[in-house]
Amino acid sequence: MTIKRREQTDWLLKQVFKATGFVTIALLGGIFFMLVYNSIAFFIEVKPLDFLTGSQWDPESTESKYGIAPLLVSTSLVTLGAMLIAVPLGIFTAAFLSEMAHPKLKNILKPLIEMLAAIPSVAIGFLGIVLVGPGIAKIFGISNGLNALNGAVLLSVMALPTIITISEDAINAVPQSHREASLALGANKWQTMFKVTLPAALPGLIAAVMLGLGRALGETMTVLMATGNAAVLPRGFLDAVRTITATIAIEMGEVPYQTTHYFALFAIAVVLFLITLFINLLGEYFANRLRKFHA
Repeated sequence: MTIKRREQTDWLLKQVFKATGFVTIALLGGIFFMLVYNSIAFFIEVKPLDFLTGSQWDPESTESKYGIAPLLVSTSLVTLGAMLIAVPLGIFTAAFLSEMAHPKLKNILKPLIEMLAAIPSVAIGFLGIVLVGPGIAKIFGISNGLNALNGAVLLSVMALPTIITISEDAINAVPQSHREASLALGANKWQTMFKVTLPAALPGLIAAVMLGLGRALGETMTVLMATGNAAVLPRGFLDAVRTITATIAIEMGEVPYQTTHYFALFAIAVVLFLITLFINLLGEYFANRLRKFHA
């Protein structure tokens, strides 16, 4: 009787876990369907090619312009800048914590790094306005520090906890025998870390970078406050920009319901959804390739 009851419990738990998995997939599919359904009405009015290649986003003018190119370039610029800062800093910090740091120092640094993730994005955006922005303006001799560089610096800070935590887990997962074999062959700690440990942890490091990239790509409030919100094609990191997420946050609350402008915001949300999905699939593909290579 006990064995039969245990089998019934196992079957029930399997069904519960299976149901939660299907619910998650259904929610994701429902969100995507809702976005696509509402964006269809927009593409009836505006050609997809004009939407993707247009150089002006000005839906409130007399001749409404719905070109998403400035938003795409702005989003890419800010995210790229954030990753250029966060990826090397995050991976090297994780390597230091895992391989070099004294246990007492590690016990101090890890909670401090994890506390970065608890800072509200509004607070980080406020620091960008009152601290980072004026500093950038002073360094580069420009009148205003609310630009892509400001947003990149702030997003890199927000992505760091994710990158560091997952990278450290990936480095710790490398078997100790790899390190011992390298040291036995005469390599020092630095050579072992850069030529053995980090390459062996590469699939996990790629996952960390992809999650950090998703964190930066989906952030709204910080870039809304710190990048200047100019929906024009930027020429560099010192120009004011407006990202896709900031555009949705700014305009969705004031746009008239079921207008072309309203449906246009769903269309750019679909673009953001597809970009994020593509990045995640690409990261998973390369991570799996590297796992098979190391195996």
